[in-house]
Amino acid sequence: MVWDKKALAAVIDHTLLKPQATPEDIVRLCEEAINYRFASVCINPCYVSLASRVLRGTGVKTCTVIGFPLGANETSIKIKEAQKAIEQGASEIDMVINIGMLKSKEFSYVGKEIKDIVDVATKEQAIVKVIIETCLLDKEEKIAACKLAIENGAAFVKTSTGFNGPGAAVSDIILMRETVGDKIKIKASGGIRDYQTAIAMLEAGANRIGTSSGVAITEALRNS
Repeated sequence: MVWDKKALAAVIDHTLLKPQATPEDIVRLCEEAINYRFASVCINPCYVSLASRVLRGTGVKTCTVIGFPLGANETSIKIKEAQKAIEQGASEIDMVINIGMLKSKEFSYVGKEIKDIVDVATKEQAIVKVIIETCLLDKEEKIAACKLAIENGAAFVKTSTGFNGPGAAVSDIILMRETVGDKIKIKASGGIRDYQTAIAMLEAGANRIGTSSGVAITEALRNS
């Protein structure tokens, strides 16, 4: 595919998840997303209400993270976190799986947690992206996590939080695409800071890019 500025912007989740992010930073992020027509802004739950107000009527979605960045919250807490975020205007929920449970092959636990959050989201026409933290998993665990995302109704499987080690890798996107086929979409996230890396992820099979460098990536295309 030949990418133009509009098409590239439309697959970027413009992201700011740093703990030191201020309300002013979030407003600026939203204004950039509106200007560039990014797919969404991805922000911490405490800023969902603010972002939703700024983005209302613009077509840019509000995305937030659940169980972030470790995935080790009790399922009941993740469910309540998702419910509150949706009530405040989030239409995309990026949830971190319980990585320890996956690695212990507690697949029923992981699958039920995904399903419980998908059920909450589906009632309000929101979607769920399942963050599997690829840098902490071996090949078979990555495959298992992708299958659990499919089986339990997620819209996307997502590589990384960007907080627990290396982020997205082209090799992981290829493996994930081989596993999920066209059943669900893939979000590449973590460490994607330039145009070349973003395009490599998309060409490998990603459908969405999560990055805090959306403006720089889009401007690199404009200036090429």
